[in-house]
Amino acid sequence: MRKSFCLVFGMLIVAAFQHGSAQEKTSASRTLKVKLHYTGSGTIDEKHKILVFLFDSPAFMQGDAMPFAMKGATAKDETVTFSDVGKSPVYVTAVYDPTGGYDGQSGPPPSGASLGLYSKTPGQPAPVNLDEGKTVEIDLAFDDTTKMP
Repeated sequence: MRKSFCLVFGMLIVAAFQHGSAQEKTSASRTLKVKLHYTGSGTIDEKHKILVFLFDSPAFMQGDAMPFAMKGATAKDETVTFSDVGKSPVYVTAVYDPTGGYDGQSGPPPSGASLGLYSKTPGQPAPVNLDEGKTVEIDLAFDDTTKMP
């Protein structure tokens, strides 16, 4: 319960911080484009989104880090763009809740949600290095194989 509360509280603080920092444009911003390729059986639409999260540490795999950015996708094959990313490297995950009830801010993903991870070695998050003034594009393919317990 405490971890869920901390996650929700942290997400609210991050959202407020992002809103303020988005207004302060820098001349050399970092941009990340995540090309999603979901091949699972779920329906992706406005009510059943894929949520993509950015973390600044691989410690999220142990539940010890919170995302600092989140975007939603409404199609199985869609590119989600994060502009003005203030950190590098970043780690990228995706979550699809077939019930459409997960908003990304109400705690961890629910049981049965499909999970995607940007990695070069299965099960290990890979860092994405973002250089100032550059746009980096990555592919994140996932299906219904890995789910929240």
